[in-house]
Amino acid sequence: MSGIGGASGAGGAMSIDRIMAMRAEILERNSALKRASSGAATPADVLGTPATSAPKPVSFADTMASAVKGVNEAQAQSSDMSARYERGEEIDIAKVMMARQQASVGFEATLQVRNKLLTAYKDIMSMPV
Repeated sequence: MSGIGGASGAGGAMSIDRIMAMRAEILERNSALKRASSGAATPADVLGTPATSAPKPVSFADTMASAVKGVNEAQAQSSDMSARYERGEEIDIAKVMMARQQASVGFEATLQVRNKLLTAYKDIMSMPV
């Protein structure tokens, strides 16, 4: 476990603490869904919020903007770590390579989403009216 935590401990895009928190949230929601499917839960139990408050709608544009911002931050961090390593500052090469790979994977995923969106747009625009 220490090898994994050490590789992303320099403020990586996905730290172990953040992953564990996400895992706990998923498990909590999964148990809430199980309670809901058994008929023993109220809507407030399933959502984890009081029944009086409606969930705030999330727009596609906001979701895309936050995803692109995350990719940009990962690339900026990767560039900063690489520059610090090249200047001879004391930084672990494994952390630098991990940051570069995280930035690369994030960028590739963003490109794939963009390509799928463009394909869907072209398909919709070529539909007969």
